[in-house]
Amino acid sequence: MICVVQRANEASVEIINDDNNIERRSIGPGLVVLAGVERGDDERVVLWAADKIARLRIFQDDDGRMNRSVLESGGEVLVVSQFTLAGDIRKGTRPSFVGAEIPELASPLIDRFVARLRAEHGLMVQTGAFGAKMRVALVNDGPVTIIVQRDAEES
Repeated sequence: MICVVQRANEASVEIINDDNNIERRSIGPGLVVLAGVERGDDERVVLWAADKIARLRIFQDDDGRMNRSVLESGGEVLVVSQFTLAGDIRKGTRPSFVGAEIPELASPLIDRFVARLRAEHGLMVQTGAFGAKMRVALVNDGPVTIIVQRDAEES
């Protein structure tokens, strides 16, 4: 699983339905997590990523140091599934997505990731819609952007 985590002052996702209706979901201060499931990822990898992100100390403490987690700062989380994170451009300039997990296996793992953030960590989580066309907007605070990745073989 690969996640791009951005500390945000605010963020939103617009989900564009087939009939061009738009559903908007938003958060205040917190984290935007673009999450991609890679081939071979399993529940252990997903739970590890959720726990790591919930405890990731990238919010400022009273001394101005990045020493607090989203849990400690009272922030929210916006999770958007993004298979393109598994894109491979080592050969040529057109990404290959053979490393992305198939939707039938990836979608439940994204759901499990979100459930872990909510149930285990008590975070307020908004989400995009798996496989939908979406537009993501955020005000990156810092800017702070961290890549969280763990291969299935490491778990």
